[in-house]
Amino acid sequence: MTPPPETSTVWNHDGETMTVWPGRNHPLGATWSRESANFAVYAPEARAMWVCLFDEDGVETRHRLTELSLGVWHGALPGVARGARYGYRADGPWDPEAGLRFNPAKLLLDPYGRAVSGDLVVDKAIFGYVKDDPETRSDLDSAPYVPRSVVVHDDFQWGPDTSPHRRWRDTVIYEMHVKGMTALHDRVPDELRGTYAGLAAPAVTDYLKDLGVTAVELLPVHQFFSEPALAERGLVNYWGYNSLCYFAPHNAYSSAGDRGQQVTEFKQMVKDFHLAGLEVILDVVYNHTAEAGPRGPTLSFRGLDDRGYYQRVVPPPAKPGRDPEPVRYWDVTGCGNTVDATHTQSLRLILDSLRYWVTEMHVDGFRFDLMSALTRTDQVVDMGSHLLTAIGQDPVLRHVKLIAEPWDASMDGYRVGQFPPPWVEWNDQFRDTVRDFWRGHSGVRTVATRLAGSSDLYADDGRSPYASVNFVTAHDGFTLRDLVSYNEKHNDANGEDNRDGTDNNRSWNCGVEGKTDDPEIIALRRRQAANLMATLCFSSGVPMLTAGDERGRSQGGNNNAYGQDNETSWIDWRPDDAWLDVYEITKTALRLRREHPVLRQRHWFAGRPTIKGGIKDLVWVHPSGHEMTVADWNDDSIRTIGMFLNGAPLRSPGPRGEQVRDRSFMIWLNSGVDDVELVLPANQWVHHGEVVLSTNADVAVGTPVVAGGTMELQARSVLVLRET
Repeated sequence: MTPPPETSTVWNHDGETMTVWPGRNHPLGATWSRESANFAVYAPEARAMWVCLFDEDGVETRHRLTELSLGVWHGALPGVARGARYGYRADGPWDPEAGLRFNPAKLLLDPYGRAVSGDLVVDKAIFGYVKDDPETRSDLDSAPYVPRSVVVHDDFQWGPDTSPHRRWRDTVIYEMHVKGMTALHDRVPDELRGTYAGLAAPAVTDYLKDLGVTAVELLPVHQFFSEPALAERGLVNYWGYNSLCYFAPHNAYSSAGDRGQQVTEFKQMVKDFHLAGLEVILDVVYNHTAEAGPRGPTLSFRGLDDRGYYQRVVPPPAKPGRDPEPVRYWDVTGCGNTVDATHTQSLRLILDSLRYWVTEMHVDGFRFDLMSALTRTDQVVDMGSHLLTAIGQDPVLRHVKLIAEPWDASMDGYRVGQFPPPWVEWNDQFRDTVRDFWRGHSGVRTVATRLAGSSDLYADDGRSPYASVNFVTAHDGFTLRDLVSYNEKHNDANGEDNRDGTDNNRSWNCGVEGKTDDPEIIALRRRQAANLMATLCFSSGVPMLTAGDERGRSQGGNNNAYGQDNETSWIDWRPDDAWLDVYEITKTALRLRREHPVLRQRHWFAGRPTIKGGIKDLVWVHPSGHEMTVADWNDDSIRTIGMFLNGAPLRSPGPRGEQVRDRSFMIWLNSGVDDVELVLPANQWVHHGEVVLSTNADVAVGTPVVAGGTMELQARSVLVLRET
């Protein structure tokens, strides 16, 4: 194939021609100065490399980079302005089976680009091969259909910005979508809705603080693109789990523009969150990229170092008389490819990206999507892997919040409870157990373990209860309202004949599928939602709420709304259909958790006194008033349990080693279909109390209680009593 036309000169403002300077091979990406812009890109097996600049009319000028050192092509172009758009073209061998997919007809985004301008347009030109003939290289120019990287250099003034640095046991996470949080928000200015600036508006930060949230976990904000197949169905990738540019804030969330303004706007958002006392955690997707499988588009990595960035399966030698099997992509992400975190440059890319978001963008932590896919050594999950080891010793990264989604799309990737310190984990066993308990499908034995921090998963390796990030819902699956309103998924709008999304919802519709006008069913659903929220907030570990659940957000039974960038996914802020009673229960539960250290302890409960002659730190109580026995724990018919938390004193000392005393609590859960008469245990330590939270319609907050007395606990309800 004939190489593209090229130039080795660039015009400055005075009309003089200047040669492309050698530049440096570090840092990777585009580095701007008043004198020049340095470009450096890793592509060790390419035979030629061009950096391509685009003017305001979209006219492309190509400059050949002649310097190659340590696998990095580099050069400096004088006179390049901030905000200039660029991409790369790489030429070299075309041997797809060997992982060599060089094609100078394809414009490539910079893996280290700090911003992206434009969006991806689905066209056959974005693919490196000829349609229906994947072994033949395509000569179609992809430039008209792909976005460009942007030369970024901003002068943002952070001032005295500092992270709140909340301890894990004091953390409450709120998982949210940048656009979905404010797209319909009536108190956010129209021009800011759905943007980083809108997310940092006082209407949002004040709401989160009032609710009791301490950290926001943003669904992916690395620049992402919609899958071609999804776009052809008229949908977009709304959630964003199709990343490509790991240094660039997603440009569609910027209210100010996509020529670097998105970087400044993101920084201001983080600064505003910090001023409000809120931490910012990013959901990051390093396990795969938007280039998908071998039939996917060529957008960046594939055209630079395909066999370096993506894992492959090398087949065994062919048997005599048989053709050898082809080398193929190895996919444990379900998205067509798996990033090879054992490869030096891929590992460097991930670490450089993480450090960039901490040091330059001031974020406070990360939640790693499908983390097991990144821990593999020779394709086997390895808790001593390159990436885990590197992060664990990194002086920047080891002190930020690190959350693993401890599984991938394979059977052997499920590793809940196995990640090493300082990692904490999404605990899907908490989710499943709590859902089963409140829909009446399990007794009290397992739910007690989850309430107490899941010691069966995390205590054996020395981690604390906060290693468990507890959740009942997340972006993937039913919302809380739908969890109590639907038995089945209703995903027809996704265009996949309702085949997508899990069938294992562990939900209960309270008697009617979907919307209903029946006041008794509506009341039961709201009480069930409040029960689930209260259980989440009072459990040991780190609670994670999904945005809008506290208000009764519904997706109409869609449990896989990844392509629904519309009112299906956006939060409806109108008060007329909001479940404000659930909001108040959630707010009250989080306030009690915040005010009382007995409800958020870092030590495991031992089931014995914290001081000589005292009461046990934790007592499980039968509704008849006695401590649970072995026979009680094995009685699957029991649906009611009391959890007594002793606050005098706590097992954990204060910051100066002092003894910490708090008020004691009794939490009652009844998931059964019948009302239960409770006997409050008579004892010598706690004599009087009051109701501080109730989903029981007949028991009001403030109701006094006396040890040895009785009270009625409504079917499917929660009562929380506090010592007076």
